[in-house]
Amino acid sequence: MAGYFRNVPNFEYVSRTSDNNISEYDTVKNLFKRGKLRDDIFGDLTFFTKYQIVGDDRPDNVAFEVYDDEKLDWLVLLSNNIINVQTEWPLTQTSFENYLLNKYGSVLGYESTHHYETLQVIDSLGNTIVPAGLTVSSNYSVDFYDRGTGSNRVITNITEEITNYTYESEIQDNKRNIFLLKSDYLSLIINDLEEIMPYKQGSTQYVSETLKRGDNIRLYN
Repeated sequence: MAGYFRNVPNFEYVSRTSDNNISEYDTVKNLFKRGKLRDDIFGDLTFFTKYQIVGDDRPDNVAFEVYDDEKLDWLVLLSNNIINVQTEWPLTQTSFENYLLNKYGSVLGYESTHHYETLQVIDSLGNTIVPAGLTVSSNYSVDFYDRGTGSNRVITNITEEITNYTYESEIQDNKRNIFLLKSDYLSLIINDLEEIMPYKQGSTQYVSETLKRGDNIRLYN
């Protein structure tokens, strides 16, 4: 995310190294100064297009594929309000398998039942009586009056087992469906970032547009 961090301003804080004096500072990037898309853009789907992450693609791979610039990986994340890539971006296949083993202990563990879901049930007229995907018990059944046949019907065996592996895979697959800002609006967003990131005068900590300095206070035991 070098392209993004180039715009993040710095912050100086008093050095905590024991052999430094009180006038010495360490400079770091101010990660609390976080950019975001404007609300009027983020909340309007017409600015975005749907995209599905493929395989082990990372944000920089997606940025290169869509914008021809891997340094716009930060825009891929901001467009989906992703803060923690480790938990909010789909895992690579290797990481996913390691995650399953750590969570469920063994292949037998992640192939065990997580829960049961309904299969779709329709009547003779094509009306949905039970939608697919409802979480139910393994022996779930439905009793209903079928208007097409004019009779009561009892339907059993309308559930399917969802294993831990399937459950976790669906979570990862859902993360693959993201939105990306359309290329037409790139310059607008980049200009916004360059506008909001610099510090504004008025604070006692202000040094320049790219630097603030913490209070000159050290604590001693």
